Amino acid sequence: MKKMFVSFLLLFSAQSAVGNPPDLMLLQSYDKQDVRGWVMSEKLDGVRGYWDGKQLYTRQNQILTPPAYFVRDFPPFAIDGELFSQRNQFDKISAVVRSQKDKGWETLSLHVFDVPNASGNLFERLAVLENYLKDHPSPHIKIIPQIPVQNRQHVIDFLHEIEKLNGEGVVIRNPDAPYEFGKRSTQILKFKTAQDEECTVIEHHKGKGQFENALGSLTCENHRGRFKIGSGFNLQERINPPPVGSVITYKYRGLTNAGKPRFATYWREKK
Repeated sequence: MKKMFVSFLLLFSAQSAVGNPPDLMLLQSYDKQDVRGWVMSEKLDGVRGYWDGKQLYTRQNQILTPPAYFVRDFPPFAIDGELFSQRNQFDKISAVVRSQKDKGWETLSLHVFDVPNASGNLFERLAVLENYLKDHPSPHIKIIPQIPVQNRQHVIDFLHEIEKLNGEGVVIRNPDAPYEFGKRSTQILKFKTAQDEECTVIEHHKGKGQFENALGSLTCENHRGRFKIGSGFNLQERINPPPVGSVITYKYRGLTNAGKPRFATYWREKK
């Protein structure tokens, strides 16, 4: 009976997931919410990877071109995760993922944190993938361990452990909540020492002085409105700035009285 149920679930998930990729579930920030009974895991600093059962997509729904060996044993149903190798290697990971040739895919794995179209709670959804991998093991799929949260101090201590290892931060989520497509869910939160957010580039502004022939600043827009970012760029990024329409990540120190990011500093282009 259990095998029949799993087989039916896999078939349903495959039929539901294959096709145009949906808008993915996004994270909100942790701000002392009550997360007792939730689970936590390391926030991996890689490139979001959504496998729809046939193809691999980025968060922006760009189709990736991994070599056949990488996805050979991937499941016929959707899995969502992070393409990752090791900490402090974002630029290398991004370069591998963006290349049209195989320039290091063997170093990456899709670290899975959810099976979006499966039923049940988070552990039951992940169990669908666990059962599939028993018969179809893949060296390029890893399931991210989920640690039950004891209290707020437990989360803070875990964050400090991750940061000592040069990790990015922590993800905290309600294991009883469903996967929520196309929204920033209140049931999955990111927790980092440094604040960061994303925005869409709206306009470039020419620089002055030493940056006369390069980018001086850019205007971007998100839920906080429109604002400028003029610092954090290296010379190469000023010569070839993130294009209009691209999504970038910036760091900031709180908000102004007008609700805009204070001391917004460019971090990187979101892939």
